[in-house]
Amino acid sequence: MSAPESHRHSAKRRLAFVIVTVSTSRFAAKKKGKKADDGSGDLAERLVEEKGHTIKNRELISDDAGQLRSALAKALRNPAVDVVLFTGGTGVSNTDVTIETLRPRLEKEIEGFGEIFRSVSYSRIGVAATLSRATAGIIAKKVVLLLPGSPDAVKTALELFLDELPHVVSLARGA
Repeated sequence: MSAPESHRHSAKRRLAFVIVTVSTSRFAAKKKGKKADDGSGDLAERLVEEKGHTIKNRELISDDAGQLRSALAKALRNPAVDVVLFTGGTGVSNTDVTIETLRPRLEKEIEGFGEIFRSVSYSRIGVAATLSRATAGIIAKKVVLLLPGSPDAVKTALELFLDELPHVVSLARGA
């Protein structure tokens, strides 16, 4: 058995996730008491649960550095959480601040995730894939995913990486 296969075999099978949707418009609607459609968060939750994992918390926040830092800190404080998934705010518009806010906090960045995500996205949507700054990394022995806000991008990212996450969590924890 190869080293990666051995790690996968001994990895925790059921992970606990926090899903944070980053959207100024949806957050504003929610604040006004309106229904805030969260297709990306809903899809992420469904895909995660279909693989047998659990959702510890779901949150909807604005594209705001303070709210991003607060959501991350809250998730990191929960010892039961293995993976913190952010969806939204990873593009190149002036209001997209997820990457600028959270990338500096990554203790280890998993650059290959973003590279493969953009490569697969390119085959599906063309050169627009280059506008995504999606990435992943490790903070405090937890995996942090920074994904685009579109449901298609969330689906692509989780199809690529969800089965590998138990292995990554195991490595992050030094197991």
